[in-house]
Amino acid sequence: MSSKHRAAGQAGAGPKDEGGSIAVTVHERDSGRMVVNAAISLYRNGDASCQQFDPAAWVTDPAMLVGVRWTDGGGGTVFSHLPSGSYVGMYGNFPATAPQCVQVQAGCSAMLCFQPQINPQVELVFETGDCQPSDCNFGRVGDRAVATVSFDGDQSADGRALVQVLAASPWMPLRGKLHAFFTRVRRAGMHRFAAQMMLSQRPEVYNLLPTPEGLSPNAMLAVDAEYDTEERQPTPISGNVGVSLSRTETEPTEDLPLWTLIRNSTEAMSFTNYLHFMDSLFCSDVAGVRGFEQERFVKKAEVFQQLKQRRALPFSDADSYRVLKVATEAFVMVNCGVLNQPLAFNPAEDNAYLDRRDIPLGRDLETVLRSDYLENVDGFQTLPYLAVIRRKLPDIPVSIPRGQEGEVDLCFGIIQEKLANPCLLELIWSYWHEEGMLVQTMNAITQRFQNLRAPGRHLDPLSNTEIDMLRPLNNLLWGYTQDEQHRLTVMRRNYEYDHHYGVRLDGKAVQHFRPADSRSKFLEAFHHLLRLLTSFYKQDDDTTVKADAFPVLNALKEIHLILSQGAHNQFGDLPSTARIEMLMQQWMLARPEFREFLPTRVMVAYPEPWMDRVDAMKKLQGWTDTSVMHFRNLAIFGEQLLLSVRYGNWSDIYEPTQAFNWARFWRPQVQGYIHGYRAATGVDLSVDTSDPAVEATMPSILLRQRLSQQLRSVQG
Repeated sequence: MSSKHRAAGQAGAGPKDEGGSIAVTVHERDSGRMVVNAAISLYRNGDASCQQFDPAAWVTDPAMLVGVRWTDGGGGTVFSHLPSGSYVGMYGNFPATAPQCVQVQAGCSAMLCFQPQINPQVELVFETGDCQPSDCNFGRVGDRAVATVSFDGDQSADGRALVQVLAASPWMPLRGKLHAFFTRVRRAGMHRFAAQMMLSQRPEVYNLLPTPEGLSPNAMLAVDAEYDTEERQPTPISGNVGVSLSRTETEPTEDLPLWTLIRNSTEAMSFTNYLHFMDSLFCSDVAGVRGFEQERFVKKAEVFQQLKQRRALPFSDADSYRVLKVATEAFVMVNCGVLNQPLAFNPAEDNAYLDRRDIPLGRDLETVLRSDYLENVDGFQTLPYLAVIRRKLPDIPVSIPRGQEGEVDLCFGIIQEKLANPCLLELIWSYWHEEGMLVQTMNAITQRFQNLRAPGRHLDPLSNTEIDMLRPLNNLLWGYTQDEQHRLTVMRRNYEYDHHYGVRLDGKAVQHFRPADSRSKFLEAFHHLLRLLTSFYKQDDDTTVKADAFPVLNALKEIHLILSQGAHNQFGDLPSTARIEMLMQQWMLARPEFREFLPTRVMVAYPEPWMDRVDAMKKLQGWTDTSVMHFRNLAIFGEQLLLSVRYGNWSDIYEPTQAFNWARFWRPQVQGYIHGYRAATGVDLSVDTSDPAVEATMPSILLRQRLSQQLRSVQG
C-alpha cells in the first residue's frame, strides 16, 4: 500500500512528544491462531474513563479517528505516541467483534486483545478412484482426499459474502461445494492440508475506514489439518501395460509473483499498449484498452493533466509536440512501477502461463506477494532486495512527499517512492533499439526536415521526403527538432550503456570514449548464463533426468552482483528518460505519413507499425540488412530477464528451487533472446562448444564486422 496513506494513519503526536502506546493483538478465540492483516481502528473516547462509551457516537465521526493499523505476521500492531486519555479500538473484519476501551497514560503501554470467534474446522474424507466413499478413516494411494472448511456462521449471508478460503497447492477447489477442496493421494505417509481464510471487512465499517488505495481489505487466518495415508494393496494385472513419463516436479516459490509482475508490467509498457493509450487519450478510442489497463487509464489520464500544467517548452508553435511528450511521460510513470495499483496480475492468463511452464500454482499470486514475499520497511512494503539495501542505511531517514510532487527531493534522505514502488526499466531496452537503428532513423529524418544533406553523399536518399504543412506530422517534427537541446545525447546514453552492462555503441558520433566505470564482466557472465540454460533445458526435457539448477543459481548470483554495482549515478533517471524519448520516436515513425514517404514493404507482418519504417531507412542508407524485428526482440526479452535478476534477492538464496523455477518461467524469453542474438550478431549461444573470447566481444563490434562483410558481398 502507498506509504503516504500509511503516514495519514499515524498518531497526531510528533516523534518527540512524550506519550503512551497501545499494543494490539488479534487471535481466533478457539484455536488461538493469529489473524494477519486485520484492520484495527483506534478512536478517541470522549469519556475520560472507560465506564461508558457509545460506538455510534465515534464510529461515524471522522474527527474522533486516531488512526488505522493492520496486524503483522505475528497478529499484532502498535499505536504509539498517544496523548494520555481514553481510547476505543475496533476490529473491522469478519466476524463482528465487540469494540474495547482502554486508558493510556504517558510513558506506559496498554494492551488490547481481540478474539474474534471463527472456530474453523477441517473435515477430511476420502473417495476411491471411481468417486465412491471410502470405507476407511484414512486414505490409500490413488484415493481422492476431500477437505471441507467450516466455521461459525458459514451458512449465513455474511459468512458466504465476507469469507473466502484459499487452499495451498496441490489442493484444488471442488465444484458445487462451498469451501471444499480435493487432491489425489500420490504417496503413503503423513500429509497436511493448509489453507488461508480471507476475512473481508464488514460492510458497516468498510466505507468508514480510510482504507488506503491498493491495500487488501482481507484479514488472513491460517487453517490446516494432518492426515495419514498408506499404500494400496497391489492388484495383479495382465495384458499389455502402457507406461508414460512426466517432467520433473517442482514446487512454487515466493518470487513467482514478482516474475509475473515483471512480465505483465513490461508487456504493459509495450508500444502496442502505448499506441492504444495515445489513441484513447487523444482520439476517444477506449476500445483498445483492456484488462487492468482499463483501471490504469484513469490514473494515466490524471497524471497527464497534472504534468501538462507544469511542462513547458521555451519556443513557439509546439503545443502538439509538448502534449505528446507529456502523455508519453504519464504513460511511463504509471506503468513502470511494479507495485502500482491495480497490480498487474491477470489470474487466468498468469495461471495458464505457469501451467505451460510446468510450474505448480500454489496460493493466489497476489496473496503470496503481500503476505510472504514483500517485506515491511519503515511502515510500508517493498521488495526483499531493496529491504536489504535499506537495512544497510539505518541512519538515513526516509523522505515522504508532502505538498507538491518533487518537494521530497529537496530533503536529505532516501526517497520513499523509489524504495516502496521502484520503476522497473532496463536500459538494455534502449540499447538494442539504438543498435537496431531506431534513433539513427529519426536523426536522418530530422536532418532532411531541416534541409541538411546526409554527410558524404552527393544525392540524399531522402531527397523526395517532403512533409507538407497541412499534415500534423509537420508540426510534430518541428517541435521534436526544436527540442533537441533537451534530449539525451548519444554520448550520454553510450556512457550509461557502458556503466550498466559494459556494452557501447560504435561509430563516429561516439569517438574518444573515456568511461570512468565499466561493467566489463557482465557480457561474459550473461552469455555464460544463457549457455548454461540451454544445457539445463535439454536435461529438463529428458523425463529420465532431474536437471541440475545449481550452475544456473550461481550464474544468477554473479549477474545480480554485477548489475547491482552499476545501479548508481544516472541509474534512477536516465533509463526512464531514454524510454520516453524512444517511445515518442516510435510513435512518430508509426504515423501514416511515413508509409507514403518511405519505401516500406506492406506484405511483411511486422508486429509494430514503426518497424517497417526503420527497415526501409536502413535499406535506403545502406545500413545493416538485419531486420529491426530481431533487435526489438532482444530489447524486450533482455529487459525482462535482467529485471528479474536485478530485483530478485539472489544474494541470499542457496537452494536451487528458485533458480529451477526461474529457468522454467523465463524459458520463452531466454530462447527468444538467444535466437535474436544469433540473427543480429551471428553468434550462436546455444551450441555446446563455447568460445569465451567471442562471448565477451561487444555486440557493436560484431555488428560492424557483419556490416563490413555485407558491403564486401554487395561490392563483389
